[in-house]
Amino acid sequence: MQKDRVRFQNEVGLHARPAAQFVKLARQFTSTITVTFNTKTADAKNLVRLLTLGAGKDAEIEIAAEGSDEKEAINALVGLIQGNFKK
Repeated sequence: MQKDRVRFQNEVGLHARPAAQFVKLARQFTSTITVTFNTKTADAKNLVRLLTLGAGKDAEIEIAAEGSDEKEAINALVGLIQGNFKK
């Protein structure tokens, strides 16, 4: 299992558009991926569950992945957040 922590620097955190981008990227990997904020954990491939985390601007989340492409998944998702969701 791979894990990493990352802080949102964009204006809205994990809100509708950024969350949709996050889910789209997460779904490209076969690993099971979860996101934890405070005490809540959500499936990174489920948009509605991610939105219920309420991770706004400056929130720090933990991303965990388990599977054959876990390292690549973590690196890609952390990179998306650190790049402020710009492709």
